Amino acid sequence: MKLLLSTFGVGVASALIPIINIEAYIAAIGALVDSYGIWTVSLVAALGQAVGKLGWYEAGRTSMRWRPIQKKMSSPGWKRQYDRVKRRTDERPWVGIGLLFLSAVVGIPPLAIMAVLAGQLRFHRFWFFITTFGGRTLRFAAVLGGVSYLTDINFFH
Repeated sequence: MKLLLSTFGVGVASALIPIINIEAYIAAIGALVDSYGIWTVSLVAALGQAVGKLGWYEAGRTSMRWRPIQKKMSSPGWKRQYDRVKRRTDERPWVGIGLLFLSAVVGIPPLAIMAVLAGQLRFHRFWFFITTFGGRTLRFAAVLGGVSYLTDINFFH
């Protein structure tokens, strides 16, 4: 249980502080411990990441009221660009969710940046959380699966 709690904590911390690398942590615990299995550890780490990324999402959501952002948005070019992207994501929400999912799985574009943008564009919190959680679960399962393959640990109970 301590492993799962620490994995959740590292997931939250790494979501908020980009220099904390959750993939390195997962690879390390994956090489040492196989008692929980790939999916349990992946789900817990992804839950921590999704909870932590909500902080970036909320920062993006409130940033539209910040003076420096309002100053940029007063520029016709910035306002036009924002309105165009906002309109596209409102008209086709699955495109934005797809890009967010790709970011959560692959890491390109960086998920922290996507979280802020999702907040600024007012993506629905539920869909943001579920998409981030699902994508990160797959990412971490791939990391643990790779460690399992390389170390010949049987994670697949």
